[in-house]
Amino acid sequence: MGRGQLVRQRVLVPLFGDVRGRVISWSSAGACGFKGTRRGTPFAAQTAAGNAIRTVVDQGMQQAEVMIKGPGLGRDAALRAIRRSGILLSFIRDWKCVESRADSKRLYYGRFILAPLMKGQADTIGIAMRRALLGEIEGTCITRAKSEKIPHEYSTIIGIQESVHEILMNLKEIVLRSNLYGTRNVSICIKGPGHVTAQDIILPPSVEIVDNTQHIANLTEPINLCIELQIERNRGYRIKTPNNFQDGSYPIDAVFMPVRNANHSIHSYVNGNEKQEILFLEIWTNGSLTPKEALHDASRNLID
Repeated sequence: MGRGQLVRQRVLVPLFGDVRGRVISWSSAGACGFKGTRRGTPFAAQTAAGNAIRTVVDQGMQQAEVMIKGPGLGRDAALRAIRRSGILLSFIRDWKCVESRADSKRLYYGRFILAPLMKGQADTIGIAMRRALLGEIEGTCITRAKSEKIPHEYSTIIGIQESVHEILMNLKEIVLRSNLYGTRNVSICIKGPGHVTAQDIILPPSVEIVDNTQHIANLTEPINLCIELQIERNRGYRIKTPNNFQDGSYPIDAVFMPVRNANHSIHSYVNGNEKQEILFLEIWTNGSLTPKEALHDASRNLID
C-alpha cells in the first residue's frame, strides 16, 4: 500500500507529499479561481481538496497523513472530500493554541504547537512561518501628514506643546485595523485647548482605531489644528526619504507589519524507534490582528 504524508496545509489548501517531505500535489482556493470572500467558503475548500487528490490517486497513494491549519466549515469540507476519494486518513494534524492573552489593546500574545512532525520538519516549517508572519501579512498605518501650520518637520507651533516631529512620531504609532485597498485620505480637525488623541481622527467606516487613547498632541491655547492624513494598507515597512516632501506634506516611516515578533522552538522526542518533533510557535501582534488571525494569514501567504 502506498503511503504519503502531508507536510503542511492551511484551510482550503491541501498539500500532499511523500515520507521524505517532497511535495506531490497541492491546490488552493485561489488556484481554483475563487476570489475575495468566496475563497473562504466550504465549496472552495471542497474544490481545492478535490484538485489535490487527483494527483495523489493517480500516483497510487492509498493512505495519507494530513496537516490542517485552523478549524471551520472549510476544514470539514476539505476532509469530507478527501474521505470520499477513498484515501485513508491515518492521522490528522492541526495547529493547537495552548496560550492566548491580551496584555493590552496594542499587544496580543498567542502560543501554538504543531505535532507530531518528522525529524527536520519542525525547523523548516518554523522558519518559513516566522518569515511569513513578519514580512508577508498586510497592515494599515498612517504614511503622510499635511497641515498649513507646518513650515518644516522640526518646527514648533505656538499653542501646541509638542514639536512637529513629535506629532509625526505619535501618528506613526497609531494602530489601525482595516480591509482597505491602497490609500485613503482622512483628517483631524479640532479646536484647543485640549488633548488630541487617536479618537479625533475622522475615519471611513472601513477603518477602525485599535486604541482610541493613543496620544497625538496637547493643545495649550484655543487654536484650530487641522491635519490631513494619508493612510495605506501594505506589507513590510517603508522608511521615508529625505526629499520626499510634496505640497507641504510630510512622509511618515510606515511600519505595516501587524506582527511585532514571532519565535519558534523545537522539542524532540523518541516515539518507539522513530524520532519526532513538536514545533512551538509564539506570536505577538499589535492588536490589529489576533495571533490566531496572523497565523491564518501567514499560512495563506506561505502557500499562495
